Amino acid sequence: MGWQRIAPQQAAVLIVAREPVLVDVRDGVSYGRSRIPGALHLDNRTAGEFVEDADKSRPVVVYCYHGNSSQGAAAWLSEQGFAEVYSLDGGFEVWRLGNPVES
Repeated sequence: MGWQRIAPQQAAVLIVAREPVLVDVRDGVSYGRSRIPGALHLDNRTAGEFVEDADKSRPVVVYCYHGNSSQGAAAWLSEQGFAEVYSLDGGFEVWRLGNPVES
């Protein structure tokens, strides 16, 4: 399937319906301040372990600040064998305007 972009509204529906893995690729400080509920922080140090341990058949939604860096991360995860990967359009900055966040 590769990866594809997903709008925040579609991502919210996907989260409820299919419980995807949520992956935050922002810096650790930003992740610590506020994130989509249940999101995992992924960076260069944790990526290898994540790829080894994750269920690659489960959907993955990747987000960053504005939806740019997450596209590269989504493509990389797809290349690592994840079957269904999405990059959140507009990133966390758009998500937080109308969806739940946790800190």
